[in-house]
Amino acid sequence: MELIATGDGSHTLYLKDLDETYHSRQGAIQESIHVYIKNGLRYYVGDFHKNKLDLFELGLGTGLNTLLSYMEALKFRIRLRYEVIEPFPITQPFWNELNYSRLLPGNNTGNVFLKIHRCSWNKDNSLSDYFILRKEKILFQSYFHVENKFDIIFYDAFAPVKQPEIWHPDLLQKAYQMLIKNGILVTYCSQGNFKRNLKQIGFHVESIPGPPGKKEMVRATK
Repeated sequence: MELIATGDGSHTLYLKDLDETYHSRQGAIQESIHVYIKNGLRYYVGDFHKNKLDLFELGLGTGLNTLLSYMEALKFRIRLRYEVIEPFPITQPFWNELNYSRLLPGNNTGNVFLKIHRCSWNKDNSLSDYFILRKEKILFQSYFHVENKFDIIFYDAFAPVKQPEIWHPDLLQKAYQMLIKNGILVTYCSQGNFKRNLKQIGFHVESIPGPPGKKEMVRATK
């Protein structure tokens, strides 16, 4: 694993064995904000005017999506329960070096980012009055899901060509079952076969403009 700078100055991690990065090389922060915050969390809150949500993320990774969601919850006073799975968490030498807290606003951003990585696994951790975080060290294939629970899913696995098992229709069906009616799944991926599988499962699929360097992303509604 190697720490690298992306186009907007924020860090990502590069996995040499997979020849894959955790975020877009064009810009880690700008990609996460565009895909998961602007077209995911913010879109859903604006559409349904809900101030209490359950959100599931597939892959804690660097913790960037979690940190941005925490900031969004505090800014708009959304009571957010955030459940995330990560079978292979990054180690302290790497999350100590990631520069997100130096680039994002807020006096307490650095402390929150450390709490995200340090807090206990397999239990609810209250990071503020508006944000509860639960981390589970488990594969999605083994995750015991509760049907009709989540408002939003951040589907942020490595690309289908690198990690095809995560994009299998059986797991997309599991994601569908986890969502409440009108719940959404958002992802950077816009592969044609992936979109066809989503539609066959029953999702309404939107291809919307992607972040810099990527033509499209997907938002799928149950």
